[in-house]
Amino acid sequence: MDVNLIVSNILSAPVLFFFLGMLAVWVKSDLEIPNALSKFFSLYLLLDIGFHGGYELYHNGFSWNVVAILAVCFLMASIIPLYSFFILKRKFDTANAAAIAATFGSISAVTFITTIAFLESAKITYGGYMVAGMALMESPAIIIGVILFQLFKNKENTLDNVGSNQSYRRPKWGKILNDAFFNGSVLLLVGALLIGLITGDTGWKAFKPFDAIFKGILTFYLLDNGIVAARRLKSLKNSAGFLIGFGILMPLFNAFIAIILANHLLGLGEGDALLFTVLTASASYIAVPAAMRLAVPESNPAFTVPVSLGIVFPFNIIVGIPLYFYLIHIL
Repeated sequence: MDVNLIVSNILSAPVLFFFLGMLAVWVKSDLEIPNALSKFFSLYLLLDIGFHGGYELYHNGFSWNVVAILAVCFLMASIIPLYSFFILKRKFDTANAAAIAATFGSISAVTFITTIAFLESAKITYGGYMVAGMALMESPAIIIGVILFQLFKNKENTLDNVGSNQSYRRPKWGKILNDAFFNGSVLLLVGALLIGLITGDTGWKAFKPFDAIFKGILTFYLLDNGIVAARRLKSLKNSAGFLIGFGILMPLFNAFIAIILANHLLGLGEGDALLFTVLTASASYIAVPAAMRLAVPESNPAFTVPVSLGIVFPFNIIVGIPLYFYLIHIL
C-alpha cells in the first residue's frame, strides 16, 4: 500500500487539529469550544454537504442504477446492526449490545465529509447521490437496534419474572420512529439536499460563498471532536480491550463487504466506491447515541460515544480512508 496516502491524510490540517484537541485534554489545557459553537459547526457541515449533494444530483439526475445504489445503502444499514448485536451480546447485556450495534449500523457524517475532503484534494470525482445514501443510512440502524432490544429484553423478562406480576413497559413506537426519521441531523441533511436539487445552478451560485469556508469549519469541528473523544475514552474501563478490537475489526469487515459490493455488484467509480465504503465502515456518535438514550434508557452512553468517536472515527480518518481507497484502486 502507498504509505504516502496514510501520511498525507494524517498530515492534513483537519486531522491534525483533531489530535490537537486530544492533546489539549491530556496536558490538562483549558482549551474549550463553547457548546453553541460546536452545535453550529455540526449544523453547518450537514447543511453544506446536503446542499452540495443536491446540486450534484441536479446535474447527474436519478437513474435505476442510482436507485439500486441507494437500496443497497439502506440494506447495509439494516443488516450490520443484526450481526453486530449477536457478537456484542457475548460481552454486554441486551441494552448495551443493541445500542452499540445500532451505532455501528449507522454512519458518521463527519467521516463522510472528511472523505470528501480527501477525494477533492486528490481531484477524484464523486456523485451527489451518495449524500442521499448517507441520509438513508442514518435511521434504519436505530429501528433495528430498538427492535432487537425489545425482542431479547422481553424474553429475558419473561424468564426472570415467571410467577410474578411484573411486566415490561411497551415501547412508544410513534416517538421512536419520529426521532429516528425526523431528528435534526437527518431533517437538515435531507432538506438541504432537496433544496440544492430544486434550486440547481441558481441556488449554487448564491450558496457558493457559504461553501467556501467548509474546510475551516471542518477543522474547528474536528478540534472539538478531539477534545470530546479524549475525555470520553476514560469511560471504557474494563471493556477497553474488547471494544478497541471490535472498533477496528468491525469497520474493516464492513469495509471489505462494501468494497466487494461496490466493485462487483454496483460498478461504482473510485470516488463513489470510497464514499460507500466509508459510510458502511463508520459508526455514528451523534444521532444514534442520542436516539438510543431515549429509546433504550437502560443502555450506557459511556460505551456508545467513546467507541465510535474515540476508536472508530480516528481509525477511519488515519488508516481507514487511505486503506479503503488503495483496495478499491487495485481492484
